Amino acid sequence: MLTYDLEGRGQSALYEYLYRCIREDVLAGRLAAGEKMPSKRSLARHLQVGVVTVENAYAQLVAEGYLYAREKRGYYVNRIEPRLPVPPAPPRREAPPPEQSWLLDLKSGGGGTEGFPFSVWARLLRGVLSDGGADLMRATPHNGAPELRRAIAGHLYRFRGLSVSPEQIVVGAGSEYLYNMAVQLLGQDRVYGVEDPGYPKAAKIYRLNGARCRAVPIDGRGLPPEALAHSDVQVMHLSPSHQFPTGAVLPIARRQALLRWAREGEGRYLIEDDYDSEFRFAGRPIPSLQSIDTAGRVLYMNTFSRSLAPSLRLSYMVLPEALLETFRRRLGFYACPSPAIEQYALARFLSQGYFEQHINRMRGFYRNRRDQVISAIQQSPLAGRCRIWGQEGGLHFLLRLETERSDWDLAQAAEAQGLRLAFLSDYAQRTGQPHVLVVRYPGVDPETLPLALERLAALLGER
Repeated sequence: MLTYDLEGRGQSALYEYLYRCIREDVLAGRLAAGEKMPSKRSLARHLQVGVVTVENAYAQLVAEGYLYAREKRGYYVNRIEPRLPVPPAPPRREAPPPEQSWLLDLKSGGGGTEGFPFSVWARLLRGVLSDGGADLMRATPHNGAPELRRAIAGHLYRFRGLSVSPEQIVVGAGSEYLYNMAVQLLGQDRVYGVEDPGYPKAAKIYRLNGARCRAVPIDGRGLPPEALAHSDVQVMHLSPSHQFPTGAVLPIARRQALLRWAREGEGRYLIEDDYDSEFRFAGRPIPSLQSIDTAGRVLYMNTFSRSLAPSLRLSYMVLPEALLETFRRRLGFYACPSPAIEQYALARFLSQGYFEQHINRMRGFYRNRRDQVISAIQQSPLAGRCRIWGQEGGLHFLLRLETERSDWDLAQAAEAQGLRLAFLSDYAQRTGQPHVLVVRYPGVDPETLPLALERLAALLGER
């Protein structure tokens, strides 16, 4: 007869403890396959517990497959694989070192929360919660909350000259999510082109989706249309208004040529990544490629991660009207991944004018930060040993250094001095232009910058 010390069950219910004891015997092989179990009444008498306790334990063991029941004959042990011995625990590893605090960090680009309007956002969230009620708990449409899509359409018309309907807009949880959507929409069997040098995540995501990817070299004016004419690329991902990381602005003649290339080939499309178009400091905003597309060959993407906060994870894509039915058929089963409350709050933030106020304020903040960084460079030992360009728009500029050291060698030496550098060559899939720093200035601390520049200047001439 099975005997268990039920006094050692602790806070567990009797039936649960009995269930665990029997299960352990089955797993350890102490109860063999096919062995008949004691009847409920006899085991209850032996253990001095209620029949219901044994009945509940047996029922759980049957439900999980450890026992099986035969009508009017009782319970039997099922055949299961013996439990494998527990492997020895690996040797304890030392805790990873704490994240390094850099004197100068050009890779992170800053926290992304500079000037975030916390009080306004909190008030809008409270209003959404107060007004929304049970509607907030319902699933939003697959392409995003209608209120947010209407607000984005209005924003695009006022600030980017785009006349689109809310039905063309798809809301997503970050640009990476939309890259996945785009390749699933247009097809994994197509050849996708990415700018070289360029934003590295796009190529990684397209390849992970099974698509072939081509690195298309760019020059000082962005993507040369003739580079596509002599390639097998069918879908080209580009940032025409402020290319990352070169900062190049695609001139109108090249834009027209690219649209002609897309229009004249079957199944050709352009994916326009307009990631930081809000932050241009000289002249008027550059018109988007989608705004002059008359053939419906441009998929426009933008994000609020840089203009508001990275953790917001709200981006959007504008589809050509001709692709709407294909999108609904292929991808309409997806649930919208962005929280409804944040979508409704952002809709109010846009429609009530807070976003425009925030962008105007942040343009001034970033312009001042950029000027501080450039002034510090010009007054540092680097002056006369470097050249700055691409500072008119976006949240980074380029800094060419006069040095014979390789980018890799200089980066390694700089890390030992607390300097985390980002080079143009880091973003190139082929051999990139050497000795050019990508300066993401929002995250630069003006207080520590002079010392960082002194250390960098001292490294330029070392071997």
